[in-house]
Amino acid sequence: MPAFPHSFAFDPAYGYTPEDLLAVPAPPAPADFDEFWQDRYAAARQVVTDPVVGPLEEERDGVRIHGVTYTSVGGARLGGWLALPTEPHIRSSPAPTPAEHGFVIAHGYGGRNAPGPDIPLPLPRSAAILPCVRGMVTHSTSPVSPATPTIPADADAHVLHGIASRDTYVIGDCAADLWCAASALLELVPELAAPQPRLGYLGESFGGGLGALALPWDDRFAAAQLTVPTFGNHPLRLTLPCAGSGESVRTHHRKHPEVAEVLGYFDAATAATRLRIPTLVAPALFDPSVPPPGQFAVHNALPPTARALHVLQAGHFEYEDKAAEVTRLGDAKSRFFAAQLERGVAAER
Repeated sequence: MPAFPHSFAFDPAYGYTPEDLLAVPAPPAPADFDEFWQDRYAAARQVVTDPVVGPLEEERDGVRIHGVTYTSVGGARLGGWLALPTEPHIRSSPAPTPAEHGFVIAHGYGGRNAPGPDIPLPLPRSAAILPCVRGMVTHSTSPVSPATPTIPADADAHVLHGIASRDTYVIGDCAADLWCAASALLELVPELAAPQPRLGYLGESFGGGLGALALPWDDRFAAAQLTVPTFGNHPLRLTLPCAGSGESVRTHHRKHPEVAEVLGYFDAATAATRLRIPTLVAPALFDPSVPPPGQFAVHNALPPTARALHVLQAGHFEYEDKAAEVTRLGDAKSRFFAAQLERGVAAER
């Protein structure tokens, strides 16, 4: 186990050994868990996303980057970025290169200030949409929507928005924002939809937990990668102090214990038991913001035939080997998606 010097009042490894972490289970699902999520997904697929692409903002790493807006459930107009592939030897070509792969790339808590390190993509010849879910702030030179006015952008407040009911909890609508982002991408890059969608998903922290919640119901995705995913095993998380948004939920739960019933519908580990596509999970052994037992619960809940594991020393924490570990994870992502998505492309040729 890593032993990092820190100033937290709690142990960010929580006393768990690697063997302990690999034994953390998923909580049982509410009786109507599947029906709840299937109904939400069906509603999201009815949304006319009406994506609008802004002017070229950047060209780098084999892609052209544009601002993009699209409509999600409840009529929310959301912003983000669209990355379209170009031939690496032809800069500023008149048209993008046809995409062979598509990705939805989710963000962590805090929103997006730029496409950032999510580019370059795990595979060449890829298109991607990088949405900013409701409540989170997006900045772009293109005319994109600001943070949703009625939803707080601060992570500690955002994670509590609408938590009194499963039907109003913002996390459910954020998952729908990802489904609608996939719809927008397939409309903008129609070659990704034929003969069948073959999308990949990338999510870290908040985006990792949202992915685990959203992906089991959406057959347009062929593979996923989740890094330090949050929202795993809420009953256990409520007992573990942390420096992330989970602490806000813990504090609220102490005053309103009835929210535990709502959280049961938004447990990433419970949802992962329904996930069947190949999924690479990168949980951390040490993490002050997202307790590692919850992260590993997401991995452990996946069917053995679908899961792959890449263990990190730490998450949400600066340490000496971090840059090298980020590189190793990037290489693992590329190998993983090459094995899963390239195989589908070859079969279609």
